Amino acid sequence: MKKKTLINIIKLAVIFVVFLFSSLFKLIPVYLFNINTKKASTTTLTLLTIFSDICVLIIALLLYGKELKAEWKAFKKKPGENFDIAIKYYFIGLGIMIGSNIIINYFLKLGNSQNETLIQGMIKTSPWLMLLFAGLFAPIIEEIVFRKSLKNVFKNKYLFIFISGFVFGLLHIIGYDLKTPLELLYIIPYGALGLMFALMDYKINSTYPSIFMHMFHNTVLTLLAIFLNMY
Repeated sequence: MKKKTLINIIKLAVIFVVFLFSSLFKLIPVYLFNINTKKASTTTLTLLTIFSDICVLIIALLLYGKELKAEWKAFKKKPGENFDIAIKYYFIGLGIMIGSNIIINYFLKLGNSQNETLIQGMIKTSPWLMLLFAGLFAPIIEEIVFRKSLKNVFKNKYLFIFISGFVFGLLHIIGYDLKTPLELLYIIPYGALGLMFALMDYKINSTYPSIFMHMFHNTVLTLLAIFLNMY
C-alpha cells in the first residue's frame, strides 16, 4: 500500500470518528460553565451544537486544509464553467429528492423524517442560530466528511459516488428510533442529493461545488422555514 493511500485512509477514519462522536465536544462548555443540559433552553442546546461543529471544523481543516487551499486555486480559475456544472447536478438531485419525498410523504403517509422534524423544531426556537448552523457550518463539515475524505480513498468514480451518497443518506436517518422499517426509505431523498454532490465534485475535481450548493440548499430551506413560522 502506498504511503499516500495509507495516510488518506487514516484521515478518513479520524474525520469519521470525530464526526460521529462530535457531541462529546459539547461536554467542554457543559463542564466549564456547569450547564444543566436537561434544563437548558433550545437556544443553549443549539449553541452547544454549534460549538461542537466548530471543533469538528477545526480538526477537518487541520486534516485537509492544504488540499482545500489547492482546490480553491484551481476552482476559481473557471468559476462560470464550474458553477454551471454544479447547478445542473444540484437541480437533478433536488428533483429526485422532491419526487421521492412526495412518494414517501403523500403515498406512503410517513410524514417528515425525524431528522427534518428535529431541525424544524430547532428553527422555531432558534431561527437565526440555526441559519448559522445549517447554512454555514454543517455544509462545510459534511462536504469535507462525505465528499473530500471519501474521494481521497475511493478513486473509482462509481464506487466513490455510491458510497458518498449512501453514507450521507444513512447518517441522516440513523440515531433515531424508527417507527417502521419503511422510514429507511428516507435514505433515497437524502442520498440522491448526496450522490449529485459527489458527482459534481468528481466532475470538477474539487470539494467547493458541493460546499457552495449545500450552503445554498440549507440556507434557502432554513430561510423559508423561518418565514413560514412568522406567519
